[in-house]
Amino acid sequence: MTIDKFSKLLRISYKFTLMTSGTHVMEKILFGVAKRWIAGNTIDDALSAAKISYKNGMNVIINKLGEHHRSNQAIQNTISEYKTIISSFRKWNVCGGISVKPTQIGLSKSMRECLQNFQSIIRSASLSQTFVWIDMESSDHTDKTIEIYQSIFSKYERLGVALQANLKRTENDLSDLLTIGAKIRLVKGAYRENSKIAYKSKEQIDANYEKLMKTLFEKGNEFGIATHDLRLIEKAKSYSREHQRKFEFQMLRGIMDSIKPGLVRDGFSLAEYIPYGTNWLPYSIRRLKERKRNILLLGSAFVSKY
Repeated sequence: MTIDKFSKLLRISYKFTLMTSGTHVMEKILFGVAKRWIAGNTIDDALSAAKISYKNGMNVIINKLGEHHRSNQAIQNTISEYKTIISSFRKWNVCGGISVKPTQIGLSKSMRECLQNFQSIIRSASLSQTFVWIDMESSDHTDKTIEIYQSIFSKYERLGVALQANLKRTENDLSDLLTIGAKIRLVKGAYRENSKIAYKSKEQIDANYEKLMKTLFEKGNEFGIATHDLRLIEKAKSYSREHQRKFEFQMLRGIMDSIKPGLVRDGFSLAEYIPYGTNWLPYSIRRLKERKRNILLLGSAFVSKY
């Protein structure tokens, strides 16, 4: 069965589940797959997962799920949780950082509020020199996210920003950011974008990722290669033999676990990205769409349930 036919069958199963059992059962099935990469609902869940990662020779990047917050309570709760995580790393004996989405902490309200909230998080991070990553969201927010990064990076260098290989603009963004010594996490990109501004086919995205990755090894330093693509991972290993750079591989918790011990044994730095929180559904749907294997896992969950 082709992946297209399987996806169609999955949509039919999804509608059937909603009609016969309601959204609660559907979400339960989805979470059965999503828990492979989501640590749980709480900070302690995230830190417990982080401790296991660290014992296995990996650093960690913790992300609280949620985006597009507009209420002051949701924004302040998010900021408070990130500060708690930062202050807990030493207690839990974990070498880790955090990854923050700008719309979690005010960008959906105003640029000024978001910047002030990032500065508040950075003040806490600076006490322990914790690394902070700024996640990149949909292209609507790219300019403002880069502007926020540039503003804060001049004051706190333990700061990185994600760039998406599916966007056609990223080559220019990367070139500009490298002139200030920016620390980059290179991802493929999981948001649905218009074909005028984004590459759509896997071949195009992979080709651009490889091109951008080559630039990082030639001109960058201290960056993250965030991919589960074996071919691109091997290419990165090859580039690392040509260019001595400080970089790390970054992978989701629970994805491609079979290759992680080998990378650690070979001396490569590897960080597991650990999301947590109750707002797991939008994030998980993007992950499901991103990898065919995730769709197959969801299909298997349907089969076992029905």
